[in-house]
Amino acid sequence: MNRQSMSPASLEEGSIPTHWKRPSRRAVLTLAYQSLGIVYGDLSTSPLYVYKTTFSGKLSLHENDEEVFGVLSFIFWTLTLIPLFKYIYFVLSADDNGEGGTFALYSLLCRHARLCILPNQQASDEELSAYDVEGTSETWPSSMLKDFFTQHPRFRNGLLVVVLLGTCMTIGDGVLTPTISVLSAVSGISVKATNLHENYIVAISCAILVVLFSLQHHGTHRVGFIFAPIVTAWLLCISGIGVYNIIRWNPSVFHALSPVYMFRFLKSTGFEGWMSLGGVVLCITGSETMFGNLGHFSPLSIKIAFTFLVYPCLILAYMGEAAFLSKHHEDIQRSFYKAIPEAVFWPVFIVATLAAVVGSQAVISATFSLISQCCALSCFPHVKVIHTSSKIYGQIYIPEVNWILMCLCLAVTIGLRDTNMIGHAYGLAVTIVIFVTTCLMSLVILIVWKQKLIMALMFLVLFGSVELLYISASFIKIPEGGWIPLVLSMIIMSVMYIWNYGTLRKHEHDLENKVSVHRILELGPTLGMVRVPGIGLIYADLVTGVPAIFGHFATNLPAFHQVLVFICVKSVPVPYVSEEERFLIGRIGPKEFRIFRCIVRYGYKDLQHENNDFENVLVSKIMAFVEMEEQILAQNWHSCSNQESDAELVDFPFLVRTNQAHAKHLSSCSDIHVMKPYENHQQINGPLIRDETLEILRAKESGVVYILGHSYAKAKKSSSLIKKLAIDVVFAFLSKNCRGPDVILSVPNSLLLEVGMVYYV
Repeated sequence: MNRQSMSPASLEEGSIPTHWKRPSRRAVLTLAYQSLGIVYGDLSTSPLYVYKTTFSGKLSLHENDEEVFGVLSFIFWTLTLIPLFKYIYFVLSADDNGEGGTFALYSLLCRHARLCILPNQQASDEELSAYDVEGTSETWPSSMLKDFFTQHPRFRNGLLVVVLLGTCMTIGDGVLTPTISVLSAVSGISVKATNLHENYIVAISCAILVVLFSLQHHGTHRVGFIFAPIVTAWLLCISGIGVYNIIRWNPSVFHALSPVYMFRFLKSTGFEGWMSLGGVVLCITGSETMFGNLGHFSPLSIKIAFTFLVYPCLILAYMGEAAFLSKHHEDIQRSFYKAIPEAVFWPVFIVATLAAVVGSQAVISATFSLISQCCALSCFPHVKVIHTSSKIYGQIYIPEVNWILMCLCLAVTIGLRDTNMIGHAYGLAVTIVIFVTTCLMSLVILIVWKQKLIMALMFLVLFGSVELLYISASFIKIPEGGWIPLVLSMIIMSVMYIWNYGTLRKHEHDLENKVSVHRILELGPTLGMVRVPGIGLIYADLVTGVPAIFGHFATNLPAFHQVLVFICVKSVPVPYVSEEERFLIGRIGPKEFRIFRCIVRYGYKDLQHENNDFENVLVSKIMAFVEMEEQILAQNWHSCSNQESDAELVDFPFLVRTNQAHAKHLSSCSDIHVMKPYENHQQINGPLIRDETLEILRAKESGVVYILGHSYAKAKKSSSLIKKLAIDVVFAFLSKNCRGPDVILSVPNSLLLEVGMVYYV
């Protein structure tokens, strides 16, 4: 399996390497240091609230310290099994061309088992450099699973629902992480200011949250360089305080590392002890972030940072707090700040608040990225995406999502006011996310890695059983705050499912009503009674045939532009598509029709935006196709040999590759500012230019018009009430208020021509 590693320089420049290199030791250590601020902010701040939430119920402390040692034993083995063993040694190896996260696992499964339900998938997509499905020979479990998913499409849809569930819970973390982190950090004031009313703590927390979300539009690149020092200082602080507390209060706390104390704990506490596990699981909040941020770092750098710094520091911090608690049972609800020595309290308080903000920032940025990926997979309405950095790739800001997250954070903070209840909600969201990853990893082991069935079962049973134990404990807390992530995820999943359903039905309608290429050929000389100067860019969701909006357009206005280009922007199940492989160009009909097809491909982590130079790039690609058409057809003849006739070859898009000199030449020719002096010449400072190429240049000089179709979905009269509500109300509302293609492409109204149609689902 290929690996990719970014050097610090390339990371700062925002470049996306097309080849994976083995990084130097210095680069690995630098990335490991940088990952502390981006990856481990959330995980590192969990000591602020773990013990407090765990002992928030009826669980009481006894003089023999069985409960304290039992909880510490659970924390130690949970941190060891889930982040260390599962993520560091297994999950980080399941990268998709260097990218991690839930969508990366789903993308791997889509390519290897053909589970993708994205529309407009083509065989040519499998030729992408990132579309690597080579591996060992098939095993009977992998073949059986592939056949099962092929024969049962409902289970393919069910797998997508599972992926979306994990995604929705991760988005829910974007609400709960800033809330519990900031509120827990600020609550430390009450240790020194005992008379301070709770309302002031809530007000200060809300003020910090408002400032945090208000600064999102500036991006993190301006202050990102201080994230790693803050988290490093925080880890060193809590580990040092932990060592101090161990030595001063109870050096025998090391005995709690024995798993025997877990069984003693459950035996002595019974049902109450089992319920308290919903608080213990908070010690692994942020574990999924290690995998989700894999694309920004190398697997080795993340492993080094966690194994040699984060993990030992967290263990020492939890051990030190347990040692303090064993002698101060009355301080259980303020144990973290009470355990801080008097001399360093305020410096640690300041670092804790800064670390909470850093951890919150990482989760908020991850939420923006997830929403963008959902939009690419047709699972979320298109929203406004702002690029906050021109140098660092992937740093984005989504205004609508940002303000919704802020309002939800403020509502949870003001409404609950209690970090214990917020912790119950947080625990449920965390456990579901990591369990979804375990399920997907089990499939990856079978289908992608093609390992034996016993390996996948061992992985699922070992880690899944532990996670199900925590999920069961968290579900008991639903009335005490656990309902929050469930409600949020249900709302978000409903939006995603309705949008995905309506989008797929629209695509099916377009397929059923498209005009075949043969129909265009039969029209012959009657096609386009009037050809007006210029280029018409017709956006449609089809990769073959002519969209119905074209026929609707021709019926009402029987005139066409001199050059017509049918453009389809689609997503493919790979993280990134290089610029060299993004465009597929083909011809529709005979040459004299001057009708082309362009397919623009994006990966699920690509930022789908068209820059101001899109027209020039498109025209240069079409000219390159015209100049090299005979050569391209000859090279791809074997891939098209299954076509029945030459007529069908006219709607077969190809990847156009040009050398650097040729590409530069064509690009300069397509520049509108240099066309006029040479429009009557057959040679423009370079190789001989064909007449058709010059005609395309003249058409571009006349102007480019964007022809967009606006489809309005309506539920059939025979549909159920639920379907009518989903389509006629929810989907219609989302369609009306989402970002349309004209807004995404920044098309001036003077160059826009819209064609409206209604379809029934």
